[in-house]
Amino acid sequence: MRPTLARTVAALVLAAASLVVTTAPSSAATASAGGYDNPSCRPSAAHPNPVVLLHGLGGNGPGNLGLLGLHLAAQGFCAFDTTYGETVPGVPVGGLVDIHRSAAEIRDFIEQVRGWTGAAKVDIVGHSEGGFHSLYVPKALGVAGEVGRVVALAPPTHGTSFGGLVTVADTLQIRTLVNQLLARFGCPACKQILAGGEGNVELNTGPITQPGIAYTVIASRADVLVTPHDSAVLGTKETGFIHEPGARNEYVQDTCPLDPVGHIGLAYDSGVAQMITNALDPAHAAKVTCSVGAPF
Repeated sequence: MRPTLARTVAALVLAAASLVVTTAPSSAATASAGGYDNPSCRPSAAHPNPVVLLHGLGGNGPGNLGLLGLHLAAQGFCAFDTTYGETVPGVPVGGLVDIHRSAAEIRDFIEQVRGWTGAAKVDIVGHSEGGFHSLYVPKALGVAGEVGRVVALAPPTHGTSFGGLVTVADTLQIRTLVNQLLARFGCPACKQILAGGEGNVELNTGPITQPGIAYTVIASRADVLVTPHDSAVLGTKETGFIHEPGARNEYVQDTCPLDPVGHIGLAYDSGVAQMITNALDPAHAAKVTCSVGAPF
């Protein structure tokens, strides 16, 4: 019974935390002054910061955030994605390795994007584990001065219980076994972003927000994986929001009450894409046309 539960936790972490690998267009796609994955893109005066897109656990850049990248390009942004944390180089399944290695790769990519575009700062949009890194990298790797805005979608800011399964593992006193299985599955990052995991502790020791950065956290009330709210049924605590000066927290359903979008679906929801655009450029925020996102 115990190994079965632990394997269930590991399988959910690896299979459900992000969309299965797909390939979205990664060639240059320009509209107005914007572009997607185009090193020749030069930020406009309206959108001076290029946008770095960070995928979720087990995903990849174009598969997880390709649609969002194209949306931002159409709005005049220079947007770039990367696949960080690959266990096997060249196999586009990312975010699985030790978070410190992934964070260093992300820092280097930020420098690369700044070099391509000539920009002094970037903005970061991260989904799930990418949301964690959008908070962790500026704080831990000394690049806060190179970041203007952070938009985190369903980040495990305070750790996650993966839909309450880790809470069950703690109750059964098999958390150590779960961590061992996660590492054996080739995913050191999985245990590091759990509630109480190494990365979670590092992020939450001292202030999360950094001076000069504007933070927005977007979560869905329908998310049952990185549960954003207290739930007596699931035995979970609110995990995503940042309750510090300089951070704005919002539920998708505050704007679109009928949108059932789930954890993975946040990256593909057109209404959420407009919320992200508004967070990146609040001075020119546009009305959100609500959609019906995928409920998983």
